[in-house]
Amino acid sequence: MGDSEAGKLNHSGGRGGWITFFFITGSFAGSTVAASGWSGNLIVYLIDEFNIKSIDAAQISNVVNGCISLFPVIGAIIADSLGCFSVIATSLCISSLGILLICLNTFFTSLRPPPCQTGSATCEGATGLQLTILFTGITLASLGIGGTRYTTATMGANQFDNPKQQDIFFNWYFFTMYTASIVSGTVIVYVQDSVSWAWGFGICLICNTVGFGIFLFGKRFYRYLKPQGSPFIGIARVVVAAVHKRKEFLSSKIEDYYYGETEGKPHLFPSENLRFLNCAAMKAEGDLTSDGVVAKPWRLCTVQQLEDFKSVIRILPLWSTTLLLAAPIVVMYAMVILQALVMDRQLFHGFKIPPASVLVIVLLSTAIFLSVIDRVLFPIWLKVTGHCPTPFQRIGTGHVFNILGMAIAALVEAKRLGVVKSHHLQNQKDAVVPMLSLWLFPQLIAVGVGEAFHFPGQVALYYQEFPVSLKNTATAMVAMMIGVSYYVGTAVIDVVRRNSSWLPDDINVGRLDNMYWLMVVLGVVNFGCYLVCTKLYKLQKHVPDDDDIKVPTLEQ
Repeated sequence: MGDSEAGKLNHSGGRGGWITFFFITGSFAGSTVAASGWSGNLIVYLIDEFNIKSIDAAQISNVVNGCISLFPVIGAIIADSLGCFSVIATSLCISSLGILLICLNTFFTSLRPPPCQTGSATCEGATGLQLTILFTGITLASLGIGGTRYTTATMGANQFDNPKQQDIFFNWYFFTMYTASIVSGTVIVYVQDSVSWAWGFGICLICNTVGFGIFLFGKRFYRYLKPQGSPFIGIARVVVAAVHKRKEFLSSKIEDYYYGETEGKPHLFPSENLRFLNCAAMKAEGDLTSDGVVAKPWRLCTVQQLEDFKSVIRILPLWSTTLLLAAPIVVMYAMVILQALVMDRQLFHGFKIPPASVLVIVLLSTAIFLSVIDRVLFPIWLKVTGHCPTPFQRIGTGHVFNILGMAIAALVEAKRLGVVKSHHLQNQKDAVVPMLSLWLFPQLIAVGVGEAFHFPGQVALYYQEFPVSLKNTATAMVAMMIGVSYYVGTAVIDVVRRNSSWLPDDINVGRLDNMYWLMVVLGVVNFGCYLVCTKLYKLQKHVPDDDDIKVPTLEQ
């Protein structure tokens, strides 16, 4: 079969192929513009329209972004059981409803508190009903993202039989994600800040609804694969079976262990690492019927399921070090927007950079440096050393750039506070510090370069180390890390607020620079833990080609 025919599908009446590309990516572009548009400027919206204090708004934004990162993992698991199409269609409908509720807050003044009076030290807070409508909308919109972000990628790849065409689809998929995020972070954020919130959120609703329509319009062209069930069920069976049989004595005979459909063929004995779990695959009286069928599925698992579970457990210490790699980035994202709010954002005559748009610098630096790494640094490394950098080396380099970014952030904030002091701007509400927001760019560039190293490195590592049945979980592990890191970052900010005066509601009278230095210290300690974990970890397989591995970044 030639390449031109490889995209044609034989399983569903000739459906699938490149004709579905325009519907799937078009729908994804609309939903991504909408998602990034309403979530990217959430901090400023909460401060300006709901009179929520700055640090509280940052905390709310972190929790929401954590949910946006975790919900896609749940959506992917549900799609494994119900199928991609129904999950994506339902999620797009839910997200449209959520964005509509957010829009209602902007259209009707009765659904938000009255604006603060200029120079007033106190502002009227939102009522319970106003906050209920707002947070219900945010929750529904976040749930909608959960059912589309990674499920759309899976459905798109399912339309092709040829791996090369699948790779081309993935490249366009992530190009669409980056482009849509940049459009949201610039155009929509500008409309929200300079025209009106109603227009900004209204555009998000229109984009999401158009994406929904495009997705449904392509229904008759899609290829639908029968759901295979979630591999996480097999992992859960290992845990349950091991608990049930925890008091059983382990057998030393290979025939006493269950191998599933390959029962009766030569097998390897269960591995010795985490040996106490081996009882989960050990056959006991009543586990099998007379014809060899498992009588109690939650009392017996296969040796393969057992070894798959062990693989996940072995990599968890390494995965845990990525939490404190991403948590400082989460803290910086929230604080940078607050810094930009009180800095001179004049770019040229008549145009100011919207506060939330400064984060686009991370997207741009990551995208640019991914190309530099692929086309310049890796060829040089290969020529000098004779091999490409390992995932461990890429992740480690990301650690270094992340620490560097936090150190730059601390130095810039110390300079900003110096300007505040020299101009006697302490305790002056809404005072703009005469310091260009361009000073924030170097730290964002450093973090973006770090992401270009450590995120693809993490996916490469998980992909090579995870068992075949859990390959799709590699990206999910990174998504889970991003989601959990938002909660870790939120907890760190909360602890600092409760035990110091570094983060008051007016950052001009605080010591945000100390917060950044704390992130540097945590980063250095975490880097040390990472080095220990890599030293103790034994790689199982050959490293895959990183060129074909892409991964979303934190701000997406």
